[in-house]
Amino acid sequence: MVASRVQLIKAGREYKARCPFHNEKTASFWVSPDKQFYHCFGCGAHGTALRFLMEHDHMAFPEAVEELAGRLGLPVPHEGGGGAPRPQDASLFDLMARVTQFYAETLQRDERAKHYLTQRGLTAEILQRFAIGYAPDAWNTLLRRFGADEPDRRTLGELGLIIEREGAQVRHGERHYDRFRDRIMFPIRDSRGRAIAFGGRIIDRGEPKYLNSPQTALFHKGRELYGLYEARLARSSLKRLLVVEGYMDVVRLHQAGITYAVATLGTATTAEHLTRVFRLVAEVVFAFDGDRAGRGAAWRALQHALPEAREGREIRFLFLPEGHDPDTLVGTEGREAFEKRLDGALPLSEYLVRELSAQCDIVHADGRARFAEAARPFVHKVPEGVYRELLLARVAEVVGLAPQRLQALWAGGELPAPAPASVAPRAGRSVGRGSLVRQAIVRLVRFPATAGSVTDAERAGIDDCSEPGIDLLRALLDDLRERPLKISAQVLERWAARPGGEHLGSLLKREAVLEDELAAAVELRAVLVKLADSVQDRRLDALLAKQAATGELSETELTEFQRLMNIKAGRSR
Repeated sequence: MVASRVQLIKAGREYKARCPFHNEKTASFWVSPDKQFYHCFGCGAHGTALRFLMEHDHMAFPEAVEELAGRLGLPVPHEGGGGAPRPQDASLFDLMARVTQFYAETLQRDERAKHYLTQRGLTAEILQRFAIGYAPDAWNTLLRRFGADEPDRRTLGELGLIIEREGAQVRHGERHYDRFRDRIMFPIRDSRGRAIAFGGRIIDRGEPKYLNSPQTALFHKGRELYGLYEARLARSSLKRLLVVEGYMDVVRLHQAGITYAVATLGTATTAEHLTRVFRLVAEVVFAFDGDRAGRGAAWRALQHALPEAREGREIRFLFLPEGHDPDTLVGTEGREAFEKRLDGALPLSEYLVRELSAQCDIVHADGRARFAEAARPFVHKVPEGVYRELLLARVAEVVGLAPQRLQALWAGGELPAPAPASVAPRAGRSVGRGSLVRQAIVRLVRFPATAGSVTDAERAGIDDCSEPGIDLLRALLDDLRERPLKISAQVLERWAARPGGEHLGSLLKREAVLEDELAAAVELRAVLVKLADSVQDRRLDALLAKQAATGELSETELTEFQRLMNIKAGRSR
């Protein structure tokens, strides 16, 4: 097992190599097959095959056990049977491996796809390292090659590689077609390097630009990070991870030598992503495009990161120049300059203060009071400890109070958030029925199927919302839209061990809700619209405050101001 990761040289009954855990010129790393352990006489690294996987591949203990058992063909017992792999999973992994190989071979035969990747600056070595391939421009290539009979087609369907046609769409008796067509294929690999899903990028213009595998028995995109397997293999001393947004970003960064880059898979950064990251490293840097979408993604990442912020961990945010993403920027300026940007990334605390300050006029007392009230839910998301105390001190510094005094005022609820006299207060609450966020959560838990009635535009409307509890609402809504459930008990069971899950049952008992699913769906959508309106009103407040303080707005801000005023006027009609 060690030999698959380190080049060993026979030395009598044992083997030696240059140590993978520290830099050295002479071989001081010894492996003893008889005694079943390794030892480095240079740095003192020592252990069994299990310890090697945990230290070298940065695997958690259960992952290392699974890896060793898989190599030996042994089943792994799971406590209570929970979480044990299904018997057919081995055949699913085998088929995914064969499909990955097929896509890679197809790329080598397709000049147009190869030319596209060459133009994007990718080398043959990096294509091989990430097993990048090409899905042919045809409706049934994969189906014909791997779906000869009905059981095979069922397996392809289980893996999300083919799609079943609806009744009237059936052509020439063929009920299925390939999901991925004319796309560059990026295999998504688990901690053991097995392909579990694919991301496909269109070559020419078309929508969607990226297409991901759906949820399957092997793949849950809210947990996986593209490039994590490659990052663990590339660096024996992984100290930080750089989280970016796209497959191509990761591949180009690795090619440039920034081999600790990973990407989320078309979703916002989740609590599960962060749990995985902090098992491996103590430092994470999020890199986002400098446009509005990038800023929105960064703000959502911050909110998910707060519960993970604690002493010993470092969370920072990097915003790239307008018009650049990590792929283009590292290609333009190279590794050294890019890593200098990483070293200057904003710490979480400074990013939070900067964003909240932009929404309040902190020159005046009213603005500082609003800033303090806006900061309160964010500070309270951070676990108690040194990090939280330091964040509290930074917020108190902006407000102009001693940290102890600010904490006392928060505890006593003595910091109202004054609204500008010229703007009506936002509707953050519905009288007698709890906050709007709570209303939405209760309706989702009581009637999970209502999530399916929410449009993409309504979901996008709450992306930049910062009301207390909004993280839970967003996560719950995304989860139920992606993996529908029918009854409350299923929701409570799925969320029992997730952040915020402990509150769902009590909310359901306390809050009144109509006992009619159709009415609840209408109410849910209405609440989401109100929350989206409150986001727009907050931004309008900030622009009004800036106009009052400085007497001017930039051309972009004036355009945005006019747009928001038109929307507000439309709501008033």
